[in-house]
Amino acid sequence: MQKLTARVQAANSLLCVGLDPTGDDATVARRLREVIAQAAPYAAAFKPNLAFFLSRENGVALLQQTVREIPTDIPVILDGKFGDIANTAEQYARFAYDVVGADGVTVNPYMGDDTIRPFARPGKLVFSLAKTSNKPQHGLQDAAMTRGGSISDWAARLAKLMDEEITDSTVGLVVGATEPATVAKLRAACPEQWFLVPGIGVQGGDLSATLRAGLRKDGSGLLINSSRGIWQAADAGAAARELQEQINEFRAVTSPTHA
Repeated sequence: MQKLTARVQAANSLLCVGLDPTGDDATVARRLREVIAQAAPYAAAFKPNLAFFLSRENGVALLQQTVREIPTDIPVILDGKFGDIANTAEQYARFAYDVVGADGVTVNPYMGDDTIRPFARPGKLVFSLAKTSNKPQHGLQDAAMTRGGSISDWAARLAKLMDEEITDSTVGLVVGATEPATVAKLRAACPEQWFLVPGIGVQGGDLSATLRAGLRKDGSGLLINSSRGIWQAADAGAAARELQEQINEFRAVTSPTHA
């Protein structure tokens, strides 16, 4: 947590740069270096998507090299959406932290707290899926529970419970920007937790509505992710800077600490 807080303050940024590399291997390796170098001054975190690396023959080596390219003061969140029982989750945690060198992960809590605990090492960041930005034809997250609320509400409560119980790590939520009302609801239920927020840009999420709904009173607590918008930009640094500035404009309006 200290690493993320320090970086947010040092860079004055809530921007998370997603790395979902597409293209042939040689082009991807070169583009990854470019994006990291150009976007790093404006990034609060980088988020490599595991699937886009594992689909390549030498994907793990490329992922390790990518993490080494990222400045050491910027947190790396490995987006693997890991979600298995405890002994298997422990192996995934070893991969993410000991092999890849990530500072945090995303997890799928469908199997309960067993899927979260192995990743909650001291100082690490765990973002548990609560309400994602996709729009499935047949989804589970909005299903109503007989005890009240939806499955996504209960996923958020589980993450909050884990964050309160496991005090030497940080357990936050993945909350998509495509439904600002849900962002607001989950912020009310989890007032102190960090939210990792995909869905801005290509998926149609509303940046201003998301920030109004999800910022904590201290003007922080959100990591706004952009993947394709930065990766596909002719100048990744300019795209990252523009989004960082847009975020900070709304922080200044929304948060009394930035007024």
